[in-house]
Amino acid sequence: MVGGGPAGMALALALHKHGIVAEIFDARERGAAKNDKRILALSAGSRQILERIGAWHGIPATAIDTIHVSQQGRLGRTRLAAGDEGVPALGYVLAASELAAVLDIAVAAAGIVYREKEKVGAGGTASYALTAWAEGAVADADAIVRDYGQYAVLCTATTREPHRHVAWERFTPDGPLALLPFGNEYAVVFTCAAEQSSQLAALDDTAFLARLQTQFGKRLAFTAVGPRVGYALGLRYREHVVAERQVWIGNAAQTLHPVAGQGFNLALRDIWELARTLADAPDPGDAVLLARYAASRRLDRRAVIGFTDGLVRAFSNDFPPLAHARGAGLLALDLLPPARSFVARRMMFGARAW
Repeated sequence: MVGGGPAGMALALALHKHGIVAEIFDARERGAAKNDKRILALSAGSRQILERIGAWHGIPATAIDTIHVSQQGRLGRTRLAAGDEGVPALGYVLAASELAAVLDIAVAAAGIVYREKEKVGAGGTASYALTAWAEGAVADADAIVRDYGQYAVLCTATTREPHRHVAWERFTPDGPLALLPFGNEYAVVFTCAAEQSSQLAALDDTAFLARLQTQFGKRLAFTAVGPRVGYALGLRYREHVVAERQVWIGNAAQTLHPVAGQGFNLALRDIWELARTLADAPDPGDAVLLARYAASRRLDRRAVIGFTDGLVRAFSNDFPPLAHARGAGLLALDLLPPARSFVARRMMFGARAW
């Protein structure tokens, strides 16, 4: 594994679970992933995978019982509920740093070799049967790219009311605004047009809080906001995720818009399927096996990329006919339990809804 972040460590553990010896190479110091400031929304399916590889116990995670989806200034909304799907929670919100810490402990306990401060070149490591690239973004030469012209600001916020384990996804003409229950607060993903990013970043806490309140509306009353970090949003993905004795996973395979929080959930499903495919194989780098893995993941991968890309493009505008159609779609989804269940289970378990 090239990359000692969450994706690389999770793959090493999944392979270990299936009896495959793997080593991690990381150009950084070991533990660098514990400095990750992101907040992750993991699906119920992702929790199952992390439990299987021994990397869930001890993570302070906040359950999502309900997801409320709406659009700013327009009619139509839908609610997805864990009780309707017969699961304890639709998902869980946790700090990426906490996940990295638990994965690191599990890697050490499994005796997996972790080579820190060792950079691997583009040619891979010839003495290994398979090189899994699990760090960085998709290389420019291999990337299919879409620039959304959007910028995300991440922070935590406190509200007057308890969150009651409800997550909010509110679509606005500038991009989605997500509120995720996180401890006693909300983790916020505030999307704005790229040209507004400098202005938004320059706001003090009081001004940003007022902007957040205006953007979200009156359903919640915000009382405080934490430090903010931001980054540009876009879609980058590889068309082909395998090559001769090589495979790409996580952000090295695809970087998605954070809408619906699908990026790392897709990566974990890829990781588990790769480990299953290679189990008991005398040669983990066999071209037939790698092709089988790529084929098995094609449907889910294309569906998630298309789903997130479609949501961003369909909802990030204020064209009246389209806005009315979106509202009608949200209302129809709310009134049709089978359709609502289909969407919920896709978000939890991917295209195969296992």
